[in-house]
Amino acid sequence: MIMPKEKREIQKSDIMPLEAYIKNRKELRKSIVSFKKDRRIALGPYATFYFESYETMLAQVQEMLYIEKGGDEQLKDELIAYNPLIPNGKELTATLMFEIDNPISRAAFLGKVGGIEQMVFMKLNGETIKAVPEEDVDRTSTEGKASSVQFVHFNFTDEQIQKFKSNEIDVELGMDHKEYSHTTKLTKENIASLSADFS
Repeated sequence: MIMPKEKREIQKSDIMPLEAYIKNRKELRKSIVSFKKDRRIALGPYATFYFESYETMLAQVQEMLYIEKGGDEQLKDELIAYNPLIPNGKELTATLMFEIDNPISRAAFLGKVGGIEQMVFMKLNGETIKAVPEEDVDRTSTEGKASSVQFVHFNFTDEQIQKFKSNEIDVELGMDHKEYSHTTKLTKENIASLSADFS
């Protein structure tokens, strides 16, 4: 399941035919769940970052085609939606989700954290890399309500990539919004898994 690192874009030829996917789905799902384990990072009580890669996006596209059975027409839309989230070799990309089960609490929370996607950062030994929200859509409405799903990119310099991959570094992930301010330290397993996203 783990693809060559140089894969930066899903092509039509990468997609498994539906019958083959249905046959192997259980195994493939098991393998991607295990791959994602070290790429999921919780931050505070509600936020979870899911760091994306070629593998996670390919699995997502396959699953969407399996659920909706939309064929080639659907595939075009899925590739437009998911290819931008595959790291380009000099970045990390993440889906950030605010997960609150109670709909009333969720609405109240999201109503207070407009613009939070601008307040996400990573620190490498104290050096800050600010996240850049995905440009496809505005994730905060004009009324100042945040979306429960955000997509962010962390752009690295070559020097920062070397540091990140050196294995002798403290990496923190955080957000600094007046209503939600938390940081967490990445584990060695997190860092090792994410290091593979760089060229």
